[in-house]
Amino acid sequence: MSGSSLSRTDGLRYGLIALPLAFAALPLYVHLPPLYAQHGVPLALLGGLLLLARLFDAATDPWLGRWWDRVFARGGAQAVWRGAAGLAVGLLLAMSALLLPPDGAPWVLAAWALVGLALTSLAYSALTLAHQSWGTRLGGDAGLQAQVAGWREGCALGGVLLAALLPPLLGWPWTLMLLGLALVVGLLAWRQAPRPPMATLPATPSSGWAESWLLPWRQAAFRRLALVYTLSALASAIPATLVLFFIADRLQAHAWQGALLAIYFLAAAAGLPWWLRLVARLGLARTWALGMVVAVASFAWTATLQAGDVLPFALICALSGLALGADLALPPALLANVVARCGHRGQREGLYFGWWNLLAKGTLALAAGLALPLLQALGYQPGQPSAQGLQALTTVYAVLPCVLKVLAAGLLLALELARPHHAQTVTPHSSGPLP
Repeated sequence: MSGSSLSRTDGLRYGLIALPLAFAALPLYVHLPPLYAQHGVPLALLGGLLLLARLFDAATDPWLGRWWDRVFARGGAQAVWRGAAGLAVGLLLAMSALLLPPDGAPWVLAAWALVGLALTSLAYSALTLAHQSWGTRLGGDAGLQAQVAGWREGCALGGVLLAALLPPLLGWPWTLMLLGLALVVGLLAWRQAPRPPMATLPATPSSGWAESWLLPWRQAAFRRLALVYTLSALASAIPATLVLFFIADRLQAHAWQGALLAIYFLAAAAGLPWWLRLVARLGLARTWALGMVVAVASFAWTATLQAGDVLPFALICALSGLALGADLALPPALLANVVARCGHRGQREGLYFGWWNLLAKGTLALAAGLALPLLQALGYQPGQPSAQGLQALTTVYAVLPCVLKVLAAGLLLALELARPHHAQTVTPHSSGPLP
């Protein structure tokens, strides 16, 4: 690895573990609600449980981030890798229990889902934070950090694609066996990846431990980026929560669920290199804003679809999937710039990404905790859709996310255009609304 580029071999070694991690993440957000709904758990109860589990998951991320910062400082990369290997075992066991639930009454299954979600999410979050912090600690300019995020998110898209295709084809037992194999391969590759340098974790300042814990929020650049990211992530979380319901009941295309998800994620993987090349011309922030515009322009047509419109929806999946690449790779690279500009590279990456992941999971929790009960209140019942229920599903799934995405893009452009033009090279303590 040079100072401004990442070789394909090094990129794959670093990024490959993201494949099984994303493999594990998709069922938690997409497959789990329909799975437990089919076992008799009411939508309102399921939405509340998902909200509680995801809020717990999100709240632990800053704590886990601080913990990883100390592991990096005291034991280095080798200690981080050993911790990740142990967490991978816990992730596989907890996820197997969650996706292969026992027979029982709805309240028993609801409790099982809550505990399983908490344990699975905790292991997944800890692994993800270790991987994100590792990549950011490799340093380099904005271009290199975009490559690091690109390899990570590109491999993650491969995992998402497998998670979308394999369960309908193989069932959960075989899918979980393949997940375990992918975790082993990913961990072995990660062990050979470029290693970040050792760094000393600063002592907690005399102003107090709590103030140190809130360190990212005292940085104006982080607060501005967090606001844009939260709006954008919420716009993506709502469709992610409702997509299987929309395909099954609005399009009447249950058999096409796996294929449509595969088209979406394949398009995202195909578009990712293009977005990374565009960064050199437009910069990180403007490229991300363009990605949001493309997402809205392609997804807005979903509101016009009727039963049987599988081919138009497949085209929408392909076009909006192309835009997804920008959403995946560019925000983490912008965050890495913030960490460096604030003088915290090699010291506080885990804390920054902990808060960042809290925002991401908070939007998923909000999407599940509000969208599912709202749909039930508006008359939508899975598998028994009325005209009123289908209209509610279309509005919440297709219209609301576009409004939120437009708001996020507008705010990002306003902040970006307000800053002085400067090179994309990372320099600590530089000023400006966005990195």
